[in-house]
Amino acid sequence: MSPNPNDPRHPWARLTSAARMVRDERDASAPFGFATRVAALALAQEFRVASLFERFSLRAMGLAALLAVVSVALNYQELAAPAAVAQAAEEIDLVHSDDAVSIVLDLTAD
Repeated sequence: MSPNPNDPRHPWARLTSAARMVRDERDASAPFGFATRVAALALAQEFRVASLFERFSLRAMGLAALLAVVSVALNYQELAAPAAVAQAAEEIDLVHSDDAVSIVLDLTAD
């Protein structure tokens, strides 16, 4: 039969109660120059080689945004005339056509 571990005279109970009484008086701060060494190691890491897609993706997105802005600027007169589009839509019978491409082409044919 094993001894009762809850008994205060049990070796494990005496060991844990003694460990609870000990205070750690050591200094918990980082040593002098630690932050400098960490920063130096971080900056000394080699940069990983980016793929061709990663390298040009931001430039491609900027070019696409620039082209979108230029196309809106060039077609501003067409976009600013909603009355002409509404009049063209009344002239064309849109109910009989289910094809979206033919509807757009009919609107631009004027």
